[in-house]
Amino acid sequence: MKFLDEYRDGDLAQQIAREIHRVTTQPWNIMEVCGGQTHAIVKFGIDELLPKHITLIHGPGCPVCVTPLEMIDKALEIAARPGVIFTSFGDMLRVPGSTTDLLSVKARGGDVRIVYSPLDAVKIAEQNLAREVVFFGVGFETTAPATAMAVFQAAQKGLTNFSMLISHVLVPPAIEALMSSPNCRVQGFLAAGHVCAIMGYEEYPPLAAKHRVPIVVTGFEPLDILQGILMCVQQLESGRAEVENQYVRAVRQQGNQPAQRLVREVFRIVPRKWRGVGEIPASGLGLSAAYVAFDAERKFNLTEHRVDEPADCLSGQVLQGQIKPHECPAFGGKCTPEHPLGATMVSSEGACAAYYRYRRHSAAETAFAK
Repeated sequence: MKFLDEYRDGDLAQQIAREIHRVTTQPWNIMEVCGGQTHAIVKFGIDELLPKHITLIHGPGCPVCVTPLEMIDKALEIAARPGVIFTSFGDMLRVPGSTTDLLSVKARGGDVRIVYSPLDAVKIAEQNLAREVVFFGVGFETTAPATAMAVFQAAQKGLTNFSMLISHVLVPPAIEALMSSPNCRVQGFLAAGHVCAIMGYEEYPPLAAKHRVPIVVTGFEPLDILQGILMCVQQLESGRAEVENQYVRAVRQQGNQPAQRLVREVFRIVPRKWRGVGEIPASGLGLSAAYVAFDAERKFNLTEHRVDEPADCLSGQVLQGQIKPHECPAFGGKCTPEHPLGATMVSSEGACAAYYRYRRHSAAETAFAK
């Protein structure tokens, strides 16, 4: 099948779905890595178009969801300090820490501001030289270049009142960790197209070869996802384990090389803890030695501490694809978007939030029937 020029065509969606049914002869478990893809799958009922023995496993591809509890607590500690302007993307404000969230800190008088770009935080620092301005840098490789550019510009401007609380994470080490787990059920991956638009996909062939799993770089429209699933199933059925690019209109194998150079200059690779998953070696970005003056953890002398996840929250199992969101006993009861136990119910890309918004009634009916 040719690569898509038109990606909102209902007839073509049915055609691709029929082709998936035709080529599928046995059960397969496929993980979509990105939370944006998860939302599209649940919203548009893509999984309901597939053969019943194809299982889509929702991966840990939501940057808000995997930001560790300890990092949220550090953000809360900084934001509550007098003289600090704490800036963040809006979806981080309601993520629960161990005791509260950033929105509550703001309600109690903390100067917590929503920004739409890390460069907005640099402007705020320029306009408030007598105050410390901190930006909460989270996300995968997709948002890392913008964070790096903000640090680079702050250095060029000589801003000493600007710093970053960094919690950027990397996708390939997460795939390696998932595939190395003895509980892993994944047989193929849909890789996140926007991550690969930045980083390319040259890191993926060794993973595909080592673990014998197909990896298909996939976009976010329903037809993109359906075609990505078809390409993955075709590989599985033929016994291949290769890297293919469905998202050719946006992704090149080498990615965005100027963006990569900036990321390599500003950041270094570090171990990073993932909420609900644990520490994954070489899976995060931290500021390099040349830019360490902009490290908020060092500037505010934040000590390391460990925090346990709420016992009622099974988001870690959701993030690892071990259960579906509605299989958590707290789903829709103790845990709702208004009163979340974990980040997967808060984030606009969280799997629990997607199921609550689009599937909670059908989930409740299934539970009642049992």
